[in-house]
Amino acid sequence: MSKSILDPARTEGIELSNDEIARYSRHLIMPEVTLEGQKKLKAASILCIGTGGLGSPIALYLAAAGIGRIGLVDFDTVDFSNLQRQILHGTTDVGRKKINSAKDTIKSINPNVQVDLHDCFFTSENAAQIVAPYDIVIDGTDNFPTRYLSNDICVFQKKPNVYGSIFRFDGQCTVFAPHLGGPCYRCLYPEPPPPGMVPSCAEGGVLGVLPGIIGVMQAIEAIKLIVGIGDPLIGRLMTFDALKMSFREFKPRRDPKCPVCGDNPTITELIDYDTFCGIPQAAAAEKELEAEAPIVEITVEELQAKLSSDEKVTLIDVREQFEWDIARITGAKLIPLGDLHSRMSELDSADTIYLQCKSGVRSATAARELQRAGFSKLFNVQGGILAWADRIDPSVPKY
Repeated sequence: MSKSILDPARTEGIELSNDEIARYSRHLIMPEVTLEGQKKLKAASILCIGTGGLGSPIALYLAAAGIGRIGLVDFDTVDFSNLQRQILHGTTDVGRKKINSAKDTIKSINPNVQVDLHDCFFTSENAAQIVAPYDIVIDGTDNFPTRYLSNDICVFQKKPNVYGSIFRFDGQCTVFAPHLGGPCYRCLYPEPPPPGMVPSCAEGGVLGVLPGIIGVMQAIEAIKLIVGIGDPLIGRLMTFDALKMSFREFKPRRDPKCPVCGDNPTITELIDYDTFCGIPQAAAAEKELEAEAPIVEITVEELQAKLSSDEKVTLIDVREQFEWDIARITGAKLIPLGDLHSRMSELDSADTIYLQCKSGVRSATAARELQRAGFSKLFNVQGGILAWADRIDPSVPKY
């Protein structure tokens, strides 16, 4: 059995009301928790970075379990596409700030919890101040700069970082805590992947219930660390495959040459994580490419005028088949981006070709690929089918 990360003095003076004893009675009768363990939960504070797919079950279950103080970091607003998995938020919350929606839900579950709201990006400038008051940080984010940032600040402040990630049908969970003998995130992933190499959930999709599994695992790990029970996932990475309904365990080790938690660290303060992850460089390379071979864009209104005219229009949709099955623009032809190279023979370089995808990103990539192959009359549809649904045809589903 592990030891609680809390100083024993933290529970001095902590009492449970009769209402709290009734609320947490199923904890109190467990010999591994008891009244003392519940007092530790009430005395503890946890920072949740993100109130989305992972942050939802994390915050819900921590609040229900009786964590005394929960901090929420998020800057986003609730969108309809969030509701398939982000169970902190409901239909009536669409358009609201996520942290405000989250606080209301948490308070409806457990009014005893103190909820701190951090309505901002989590950055190198504010991370130290935000993290300082909390005992544990739980990373529920989906981008690499924030993952490296949350890792580094936790190493510097000697706070456990409960990590989780999800994609499509797969997820993973571990606890990064070099001060407790385990590795940090950089020990596993010394370098971030090139920008765009790993698609986000918005690009690749995610099974709606998957973050429930991983987020609950993260909440369990935080509770174990606070109460001081069980065997935490320190030095153990748990992966989950929803399609096979199988778990696998790996045992990553701390890297003595790690630049942050190693024996002779070379990174001793927070850095520019966007630059570290190559985001500005990728943007600069994109601009340079555009300067060399500019992609001409067309609005959805202009596209509608073309389609309504007698002019021959070759509209190519470069999304995937399953996206095409959800929504399409009448008159378009489907050639998924991954098939474009092998199917270029279906296109006539003498034609004017309009390229469209979900939002305009993949179609721009397709336009560049066609440019390199000698096509010159190319137009990228700004905003893709989402813009078409917003401004031309509201009957087209958005996803």
